[in-house]
Amino acid sequence: MRVTDVKSFLVHPGTAKSLCFVKVETDWGVHGWGECYTQSDRDVQIAAHVGQLRRYLVGRDPVHIKSFVQVVHDDVMHRRGSMDLYSALSGIEQALWDIAGKRLGAPVHALLGGACRSRVRVYANGWGDGNLAPEELAAKAKAVLGRGFGAVKFDPVPGPWRSYVDAKTERRAVENVAAVREAVGPDVDILVEIHRRLAPAHAVSIARAVEEFKPFWFEEPVWAENVDALAAAKREIRIPVVTGEELYTKFEFREVFEKRAADIINPDVCNVGGILELREVAAMAEAYFVAVSPHNYNSTTVGLAATVQVSACMPNFLITEYFVNLEPIGNKIARKPIRVADGHIAVPEEPGLGIELDEAAMAKHPYAEFPVRRMRRLHGEEGG
Repeated sequence: MRVTDVKSFLVHPGTAKSLCFVKVETDWGVHGWGECYTQSDRDVQIAAHVGQLRRYLVGRDPVHIKSFVQVVHDDVMHRRGSMDLYSALSGIEQALWDIAGKRLGAPVHALLGGACRSRVRVYANGWGDGNLAPEELAAKAKAVLGRGFGAVKFDPVPGPWRSYVDAKTERRAVENVAAVREAVGPDVDILVEIHRRLAPAHAVSIARAVEEFKPFWFEEPVWAENVDALAAAKREIRIPVVTGEELYTKFEFREVFEKRAADIINPDVCNVGGILELREVAAMAEAYFVAVSPHNYNSTTVGLAATVQVSACMPNFLITEYFVNLEPIGNKIARKPIRVADGHIAVPEEPGLGIELDEAAMAKHPYAEFPVRRMRRLHGEEGG
């Protein structure tokens, strides 16, 4: 079997961000699907990387997944990676696993050592943020619970992402967490997301103030690349601390483990390097008693399917992410959409990733640029 082509598809969902899918085709007629992590204004670049990596994959046996990934790291990247390039590689790598599973007639989790569980727990994201009034945020949280979720995540901090905030902003963040806890009751898990946006002093201050509302975790309190600052903040925060969505490959996670900078990590299968890289990072975390809750700001199709496959194999898996605002487009482009039941997704037994996309349906949602975001630091509009 040889790879004959690698194609990328940019899909505009009408909200959030564009989605980037990869299809790898072979001379046996077997194809595989993958998904690349994207951000607004960083999507065509990722598709361009897929096109460049295509030149190194066509003609190769798709079963040699680890070899291809190493070739990309050593001979294409020259060991100088970036989010955009890791995202492109991750999508291609997933597609190769999809092919491997289809070729052998087995789900990907069976090729990774077998499932540790029959279903994977998910939490709802993409439904609200700190810029909403507390009562509006509370109402949205209750509505999400009505869809069967038992865990919800949101960023409670209002305003643009800035390292230094005033006391009013801190109070509003705490009020938002309080409102959601009151709305959902004591038995629902609320996951607090900070997005690496705060200086340690502000992150610790907010964490201490929301302790009484029993958050499930406190995610990305400070910039993850400053591991010493993250570790220092973690020592002052009495809620489980999460980091990892902006860390790529096992090499960037090593220091987090060694410095005990997080209780939970959240690498993303669509940018960490792919399925096997996520599995290897999780194995490293296990040795440090760190749990894994994969980040999944991707569609509810291929990226989610890949996440479920790897999560099924992790002894230290905790919970993973489901973006409710991307569910409508996922239902349109997936031939058999993934379903959430009682806050869980069943681990599939179909060969490969267990997901197929409809190219005709994707073509109805062609790529389009999102509006330019307002720059708030022009002409003295904002200090700092």
